[in-house]
Parts: sequence; C-alpha cells; structure tokens
Amino acid sequence: MDSRGGQRRNPYELTEESPVYVISVAAQLSGLHPQTLRQYDRLGLVSPDRTAGRGRRYSARDIELLRTVQQLSQDEGINLAGIKRIIELENQVAALQQRVVELQGALEGAASTMQQREAAVHASYRRDLVPYQDVQQTSALVVWRPKRSE
Repeated sequence: MDSRGGQRRNPYELTEESPVYVISVAAQLSGLHPQTLRQYDRLGLVSPDRTAGRGRRYSARDIELLRTVQQLSQDEGINLAGIKRIIELENQVAALQQRVVELQGALEGAASTMQQREAAVHASYRRDLVPYQDVQQTSALVVWRPKRSE
C-alpha cells in the first residue's frame, strides 16, 4: 500500500498517484507559484508525499487537484476554506461509492449462498408427501405409500 491507501503492484510502475514532481515542477505544471503550493499544503488542500528529507513530491493527481483549487478560487470565487470543504466532501462521496460497491459484492455473494442453501433444502424434501387436488379445487396433503407385496 502507498501512503494514500492505494494498492501498488510494482514499486517502479508509474501511476497518476506516483509522487514524482518536485515543488518547482509542480508549480510550473499547475501554473501556480511554489509559495502558493506550500500554503495549500499547510492548509491541507493538497498534501503531497514527502521524501526522507521532508521535500515535497507531487503526483499527477496532486497537479490536477492544484488546478481544480485554482479554478474554484479564481473563476468561481470560492474561498480556501470552502474549497477545502468541497474537497473533503468529494473524498467522502468517493469513499462512500467504493463502500457501496463493496456492499453490493457482499450482497451478491450472500444471495448466491442463500440460493445454494435453498436448493439444498428443496433437495432434502421427503418425496413421499405429494400435493393432491380434488375436483372441488381444494388442496390437501396426501401421504402416498407403495402397496405392500402380499
């Protein structure tokens, strides 16, 4: 697992969550000043991974989030506290959606198990009890016993 809870199969595989960009490159890619990135990190808006020497390393996902923060702030006029809340709520929605998928999988597994158990119960029914309907359309349960050989 990486520091954000994601699974990594190969430590050398680059994904959108791989922390590869130093702050100067991240600032250039996002169109923001490095000091702005530091401020966003202090406020908890965008929290990049850290190296052993405490240097920031940004991922492609972090860069996209920086652009989103800039767009919300400049174009939509939302203050940083509001943006932080929006990000928190989006993260919460994503976590809940993942949980729904997990629960749906568990429910499908339980339904399959119940169907198997139901089939086993039906297979265990006694075969000498059979429903019988007479001409008046009443239902009765009749025990059938084979004739004894005399």
